[in-house]
Amino acid sequence: MVTRLEPDATDGEYRAIIALADMQPGQQADLFALLADKEQLATREGKLFFRVTFRDAHREVTFPIWIDSAWGVACRDAWTPGVIYKLRATYQETKYGPQLEIHKIRAATAADAATNDTDADQTETDVLDPRRFEPGPRQRPDALLGALTALIDEICQEGPLRATLMHILDAHRDTLLNWPASARRHHTYSGGFLEHTLGVATAAVSLARQYTAVFDDIEPALDVELVLAGAVLHDIGKLRELDRTGGATSVTASGSLVGHVIAGRDILREAAAECGLDGEPLLRLEHIVLSHQGTAEHGSPKQPMTPEALIVHHADALDAQLAMMHQTLREDTTPGPMTTHRNALGRAVFRGGE
Repeated sequence: MVTRLEPDATDGEYRAIIALADMQPGQQADLFALLADKEQLATREGKLFFRVTFRDAHREVTFPIWIDSAWGVACRDAWTPGVIYKLRATYQETKYGPQLEIHKIRAATAADAATNDTDADQTETDVLDPRRFEPGPRQRPDALLGALTALIDEICQEGPLRATLMHILDAHRDTLLNWPASARRHHTYSGGFLEHTLGVATAAVSLARQYTAVFDDIEPALDVELVLAGAVLHDIGKLRELDRTGGATSVTASGSLVGHVIAGRDILREAAAECGLDGEPLLRLEHIVLSHQGTAEHGSPKQPMTPEALIVHHADALDAQLAMMHQTLREDTTPGPMTTHRNALGRAVFRGGE
């Protein structure tokens, strides 16, 4: 939707201020977008380029900026992830996915606020808040945390396991309300961590209850409390793996060198020591955290070796992949029945039709 027309100071023309999500192939317009990511890469021949991602709340566009192009040096030296930029650009859809041909670019300022939103009651701070340029969870983060706590109240009896869960959630409450689940793949927005965790926990508990009834003679009995605890904590190491600055998410040095799986086991052990969780219950919960990625190829030191770990692994994979598929179907504008394969899933998705 065009918010207004404004005069351009350099050429006197009037340019449409339009949302990135509303741009059509071949259309040139002025827009505001968040630089969500910038990654320096090189071709096999050693040619340097930067893979940049600009986005608003409903569309993400990732494309290369070559170092020897008109914007290469500026991109390298001045473009900062987490900053909102005003661009004059042409939107294009190519075989490599959506791209922007940038004609002008500069960081947005408070003076731009009036051109960025039609809501009269929005303050400049609100209008230029990077969180307005990213998707968000379907529920408020505090509601997601409340639902997760209610699930723990329903299933977990008083004792060291429940105390450990609540200790971790309480100690990290403020961070959890603003944390994404990942930097680039799924639930990448503020509140995404809680949305993903609640989705995994709800699915895992449902599966555990189903298979408790199916395999009622299994020894030891399938432990629904342990499944929930593992689901709640499976990604808790992301609090140390990721850094959230403004609207940008990056990987910390600890995330690169240790990773969220081991960091999650560390957070669990620290809380367990304070809450009296030890012995086999702690060992089984540690195993869920360490094995939730499934295989060494995907970052797990161990494959799932208990029924509880297997359930959490599959609930995690399902929630993450469905979120990526939903995003692809929502944002991909490739004509025809199939989306492009250039998405977080790495494969085309069938949207229907012939």
